[in-house]
Amino acid sequence: PAAISAAGCGSSGGSGSAGSSGGGAGNGQSASHMSTVKTAKIGGATVLTNAQGFALYWFAPDTRTQSKCNGACASFWPPMKGPVSATGIKGTFSTITRSDGSKQATFDGHPLYTYQGDTAPGQAKGNGLNVNGGLWHEVTASGAAPAANPSSSPMSGAGGGGYGY
Repeated sequence: PAAISAAGCGSSGGSGSAGSSGGGAGNGQSASHMSTVKTAKIGGATVLTNAQGFALYWFAPDTRTQSKCNGACASFWPPMKGPVSATGIKGTFSTITRSDGSKQATFDGHPLYTYQGDTAPGQAKGNGLNVNGGLWHEVTASGAAPAANPSSSPMSGAGGGGYGY
């Protein structure tokens, strides 16, 4: 499994605006201020997780530059703080600036979140849920949404029906 560093720094030190021009990703960033992202097998899929092994999610209504999950939504789906570093994972990690000014990590253009319903590493209880205004997907190592596979899902009956494609 590849390791990516994303160590959720607190929201108290938001004074430096280094790197906001988009050039030189990771330039001058201390590893201690980055979060670690890695991969794990969850429900037969290789998904991205945070350093603690909790699944990462993307939200269908989000855009490449804007999170649509704020306020109460963000309390259930905490945004993954950026920047993150990654090794051995194919895809592009970056950050966006949230409406509150904080930095959120992105993967292949999708802002990243964890889910409060996942109470232990290796769970992906948020995958396929249609709540808070849209559909939530676990982030697979390929960057694509996983195909719906009810036979391997421990979530029978949760979420009301699946993907629809």
